[in-house]
Amino acid sequence: MEDTVDSHKKKQPAHDKQHEALEQQVAELTEALQRERADAVNLRRRHDEDMAGLKLHIRSNVIRDLLPVIDNFERALKHVPDELKDNDYVKGVQGVVKQFEKTLAELGVERIKTVGEIFDPRYHEAISMEEGEGTEEVVSEELQAGYHIGDSVIRHAMVRVATR
Repeated sequence: MEDTVDSHKKKQPAHDKQHEALEQQVAELTEALQRERADAVNLRRRHDEDMAGLKLHIRSNVIRDLLPVIDNFERALKHVPDELKDNDYVKGVQGVVKQFEKTLAELGVERIKTVGEIFDPRYHEAISMEEGEGTEEVVSEELQAGYHIGDSVIRHAMVRVATR
């Protein structure tokens, strides 16, 4: 019987070592799985961010291509003779411009504020500079409207700047 107890004691340390090795392997595999899951989450997040950026870029390019159409409608409306201001055709063109503006607003596009605003090179492109009495650079005239979506500028506003 003593031989049986001794052989059982000899098997126990080997069994403990095998158990510890399996526990270590499980811990390593668990850690590896957690890293892979974190990598997958990060990959999904980066993909979503990239897709959002791509959508914004495409939307901005399409809008940039349509802006000259809006510019031409607005230029045409600025030069309507006084005797035609109440003409139904002119009113129809005004309606088209309003529809463009509404659609742009629905897409999150905003017109950049210009006249009376402090000159900001992030949003304004100065075409000329008029010297005044002060040192503060202020937009005095808008030559072409600029547009942005959030912080992303689609087209800078072309402006004249004056110091006051």
